[in-house]
Amino acid sequence: MTAPSTPLREGPRADSRAPRPRGARTGPGTRSAAAAAAGAGGRGAGSTARLRVGRKVLPLAVAAAVLGTLGVLYPGGGSWPGSLAVDLSAPLGRVGEWIIDHRDSHPLFLYFFGHVSNAVVVSVRAVYVVLLAAGWPGVTALAGLVAWRLAGVRLALTSMAAFAACGLLGMWVPTMQTLALMAVAVGAAVVVGALLGLAAGLSPRTERALRPVLDTMQVLPAFAYLLPMVLVFGIGVPAAVLATVVYAAPPMARLTALGLRGADAGVLEAAASLGATGRQRLLTARLPLARGQILLGVNQAVMTGLSMAVIASVIGAGGLGDRVYQALASVDVGAALAAGIPIVLLAVVLDRTAAAAGSRLGTARPAAELPFLRRVFAGWYGGLLCVLAAVAVAVAGRMLGAAQWPASWTISLADPVNRAVAWMTDHLYSGVPVVGGTADWAAGFTGVLLDPLRGGLQSTPWWLLLLAVGAVGLLVGTWRSALGAVLALAAIGVLGVWDPALDTLSQVLAAVAVTLVLGFAVAIGAARSARAERLLRPVLDVCQTMPQFVYLIPVVALFGVGRAPAAAAAVVYALPAVVRITTQGLREVDPSVMESARSLGATGAQQLRQVQLPLARPALLLAVNQAVVLVLAVVIIGGLVGGGALGYDVVLGLAQGDLATGLVAGAAIVCLGILLDRLTQPASTKEAGNA
Repeated sequence: MTAPSTPLREGPRADSRAPRPRGARTGPGTRSAAAAAAGAGGRGAGSTARLRVGRKVLPLAVAAAVLGTLGVLYPGGGSWPGSLAVDLSAPLGRVGEWIIDHRDSHPLFLYFFGHVSNAVVVSVRAVYVVLLAAGWPGVTALAGLVAWRLAGVRLALTSMAAFAACGLLGMWVPTMQTLALMAVAVGAAVVVGALLGLAAGLSPRTERALRPVLDTMQVLPAFAYLLPMVLVFGIGVPAAVLATVVYAAPPMARLTALGLRGADAGVLEAAASLGATGRQRLLTARLPLARGQILLGVNQAVMTGLSMAVIASVIGAGGLGDRVYQALASVDVGAALAAGIPIVLLAVVLDRTAAAAGSRLGTARPAAELPFLRRVFAGWYGGLLCVLAAVAVAVAGRMLGAAQWPASWTISLADPVNRAVAWMTDHLYSGVPVVGGTADWAAGFTGVLLDPLRGGLQSTPWWLLLLAVGAVGLLVGTWRSALGAVLALAAIGVLGVWDPALDTLSQVLAAVAVTLVLGFAVAIGAARSARAERLLRPVLDVCQTMPQFVYLIPVVALFGVGRAPAAAAAVVYALPAVVRITTQGLREVDPSVMESARSLGATGAQQLRQVQLPLARPALLLAVNQAVVLVLAVVIIGGLVGGGALGYDVVLGLAQGDLATGLVAGAAIVCLGILLDRLTQPASTKEAGNA
């Protein structure tokens, strides 16, 4: 799945006080880097820094006094005091029972949710029937024509090859099921997100009201959306489609609002001076100026929708995700890979097509400059011609009896892949000389990092953890962010899931640490070598378009099941975003500053350490934040492969229809996401604003 594109501000411009790399040759009277930095700030900067530190120490001291008093009143180990917890199992259990008992009789379900469910079923079936009627020739031709019209021959061939590969792997019908569900869910998500974004972009009050809701929706992992939908709509397509809509709408809403708020004030003022009404300014100025952000929102909605549509297979959505889920349940890596490859291909095609549509609308060439065929298919009539051409191909295919993908044209990956997995298990799982096997790596990662982290967090007094979170929040952000982080952690204790939440936190911290070490190392190499960046680009593109579910397949094959495989999948999922953001930040450092450092005799390592990394700090902090959010999402899904903790509780609640277990775990995951976000995002926002 692609990570949301976040604009990074340009680093500080070089001036006469540019920082001097440590260790560079200095002549008589030349200031060191530390002296230059001190001189740049002056005494006023030092006084401001002391005042800022004083403002942060006072609330920290008050919090220490309060939490110390609570620690004396509630002594004990690291467990949260039972007297401060609230048992929600009974009331949530009654709510779940009421919903199940009245789902077929209450007017709310009969006359509202029932109609919504029927509309979803009819829409998905209609799209699915159209796709099946078009057959593989019609669908493949339409995909190729649309891609060619938007971006040219290369994308057209890629799209047609991707759909052909789905048929070759014997996954044509599941692919059409997933595509039908995607078409309905993403279409609804785009409409809902655009309306919310329009309201937030035009009204600051609405934007402030929607912000915490969208924050919570984006932090909440995908699995947590499924249980409420299952209780209301039951197992099947309606619950899957509506969960996908809820999951995919927030990025569309955020980017639409961002584009509308960022419209050029001069253009809007000129339109107002010409007597345009508010509606005319919206239609002729705001929306055209926000077109780039809106199209980016559509792209993000498509990718998040595909990710959720695959995950929703656990509640009966069918399609490719169901094949992956069933294969993982039986540890059939070959069958899982056979279904996972079409998911990746579908994601690549949808991502490239949406991106090409945005680029084409933003930089459309005049029709006279286009090749003859592209000129014929330009404009609205060009789209109609594409549809008619695809219909003609579909009709020809049905007349020739080739609507269904021929069974003789399929190949099976399951057997060779399973044989390869068996060979790896026999030869790589353990007993490999010098380096050890993958089982040894998993055991080492668990014993050296996961177990000590979990043990340390769970044995630390709860009040000391709250105090530590508050201190970190004050150091990296403001007292508001620190208070939000402390309240989020305290809410986890009140919910009664203290130990499982700390177990999940230990997995997230360990995976984030590995992700940042690997990501920063790879990004530094890519930023220093254009060839390395070109080689990495297609790998990162594929990794960022893969849904979360697919990452579980290779780690199960290599490491088996457990907490270490879940953490490994999270590392692989978050790594592309960290590498991209860090590489972009390092490359955007002001060239004049780099030239100044080189002219002073700084080595490559000194330039990196003393110039590039400090000036790219906003990008590095943003990479840390994205790593935390992405790792948390996959660690929760890791409950399917033995990750345990909150992810297991969510999966268990979903499997048993236990509203109390599932919702309490989901709420704790939200609190954990808010906690981690508050401890990373304020710093990145603040630094980006100062850059």
